[in-house]
Amino acid sequence: MAVLIKSLSYAHELIRKVLGPGERAVDATAGNGHDTIFLARLVEKEGRVWAFDIQEKAIKRVRERLEKEGLSRRVILLNKGHEEMATYVEGPIGAIMFNLGYLPGGDHSVVTRPDTTLAAVERGLNLLRPGGLMTLVIYTGHPGGAREGEAVINYCSSLPQRDYRVLVYRFLNQRNNPPFLLAIEKEG
Repeated sequence: MAVLIKSLSYAHELIRKVLGPGERAVDATAGNGHDTIFLARLVEKEGRVWAFDIQEKAIKRVRERLEKEGLSRRVILLNKGHEEMATYVEGPIGAIMFNLGYLPGGDHSVVTRPDTTLAAVERGLNLLRPGGLMTLVIYTGHPGGAREGEAVINYCSSLPQRDYRVLVYRFLNQRNNPPFLLAIEKEG
């Protein structure tokens, strides 16, 4: 059994440590709904999750999954870009999750972009409560993915140490551009 786990699994492990029942969370890239459902289970009935995706197909798919799981009352689905987070989300937020790239099983020409991602990260950090956590799983194997990953790393590297702790978790010897994780903890 491997001790080192995949980036997305590690993001879930970290979020489990900071997000509890009754809290608020954001899935900034709803995609197929895996993180949305994960967050909805953690916040339980009293909590709230906002899930963003620019693709109507993704929102529809997530809605169906939430209804099947009996979690739809905990989640507000928004067919909007994650850069609009501050307009729709009420803080303080305990956790924010991003999976950057494209919708698996969807149109691979529709991808997250550095400009909207950086705007969303900045707005999300302002909503995050002290001790809260933001995770970004960054896929770089598609056109523009490496540029977006570099932009996010550069932005996060400049965050003030007194306010944030930033972790990079990546595999260095894997083929096919495996995703890597950036985790940002807001100091309390």
